Amino acid sequence: MECYFDNGATTKVFPEVKDIMVEVMEVEYGNPSSMHMKGFYAEKYVKDATNIIAKSLKANPKEIVFTSGGTESNNMALIGSAMANKRRGEHIISSRIEHASVYNPLFYLEDQGFEVTYLPVDEHGVVSLDALKEALRDDTILVSIMYVNNEIGALQPIEEIGKIVKAKNPQIVFHVDAIQGYGKYQINPKKAGIDLMSVSGHKIHGPKGIGFLYIKDKTKINPLILGGGQQKNMRSGTENVPGIAGLGKAAELIYKNHGEKMAYIKALKDSFIEQVLTIEDVKNNSGVAPHIASISFKGVRSEVLLHALEERGIYVSSGSACSSNHPAISGTLQAIGLGKEYLDSTLRFSFSIYNTKEQVDYTIEALKELLPMLRRFTRR
Repeated sequence: MECYFDNGATTKVFPEVKDIMVEVMEVEYGNPSSMHMKGFYAEKYVKDATNIIAKSLKANPKEIVFTSGGTESNNMALIGSAMANKRRGEHIISSRIEHASVYNPLFYLEDQGFEVTYLPVDEHGVVSLDALKEALRDDTILVSIMYVNNEIGALQPIEEIGKIVKAKNPQIVFHVDAIQGYGKYQINPKKAGIDLMSVSGHKIHGPKGIGFLYIKDKTKINPLILGGGQQKNMRSGTENVPGIAGLGKAAELIYKNHGEKMAYIKALKDSFIEQVLTIEDVKNNSGVAPHIASISFKGVRSEVLLHALEERGIYVSSGSACSSNHPAISGTLQAIGLGKEYLDSTLRFSFSIYNTKEQVDYTIEALKELLPMLRRFTRR
C-alpha cells in the first residue's frame, strides 16, 4: 500500500486542474497581452482565476497579483513593502517559527540596515501577543506572522494580531504567510487587518510554480520584477496562464464543500494521533491545523525512521521540504522548547482528502513494527 502523508510539502493536483491546464496549453495558448483573439481567450482564463480567488477572500480582483509561488510572494511582500516604507522607519517584527522564505528575506533586510524583532512562541507554537505589544514601536513599518506553521501546524491568532498592529498604527503593513492556511481556513484579509498575504498553488491540489500575493488596495509596496508592466506593473513578465488557470480551479474546488473536506482531513489526523500515542516514548507536538501532525519518536533519528517508513511505501517529512536538502535542527522545534531527546527524532505527517483511514491504520502498524527494532539498533 502506498501512503502519501507529505501533503504539507506538496499535493496531488485535482483531475480538473490537470484538465484545464492541458486545455490552455493545447488550445488557448496565446499570450494574454496579445491584442488578437488568442490573446483575448488566454486573458479570460487569467481574469476567471482572479475572480475565483478574490471571491474566496472577499477581496477585489485588482488586489490579486500572480507570482511563481509562495517563496516569491513572501519575498515580494517583505522586501517590496520594507523598501517602499523605509522613510517611515526601519523596524520589522516577525516570529521565531517562520518559513525559510520569510526569514531569509528578513536576514537580507537586516543586511540592508533594517532591524528585525523575532517574537517568541509558547510550547504550542503560538506567538505571544504580549510580546507583540511590547515590540511595537513608533518606527515599526512591517509585521509578518504566518497563518499556520508548516512544521507543527500551529494556528496563529491572526485577527487579534491584526487588531493590535492596526491599533498601534494603521500604517504598519501586516503581512501573513498563508501558504499552509489558505484552503484549510476561510480567510477574510480585510476583516483580519491583513495588508499582504502569500499563497502557493501546490499546497491546495494546484500546480507547482504558481502562487499569488494579496495586496490590499493602497498598500505601499515596490515591485521586485521589472519589465513589460504586466499585472498593473506589480509583477512584470508574461503570465503563466496554464498555472494561473490551474490555481484558479484548485481554489474553486478546495472551497467547494469546504467544511466537509476539512472535517474529513481532521478526522484522519485525530485518528492517527490517537493511535500513535499508544506507542511507547512518543510525543505529540501538533497544533490545531486540520492537516499537520508533528510526532516525536524518542530513541530514533527522524531520518532513519523516515527511510524505514519509505521502504513500506509510506512517505512523510522530517520538517520543511524546502529545507530538506540542508538537514539541521528545526528552529521551530527549538522555539517551542522541545526536549533535546526529541529534536532530531521528529516527523511530520500531513494529510489531504486523498488519504484514507486504511492508510492511517497501515502506517500505525508499520510504526509499531519498526520502532522497537530501530530503537534496539540505535541503543547498540
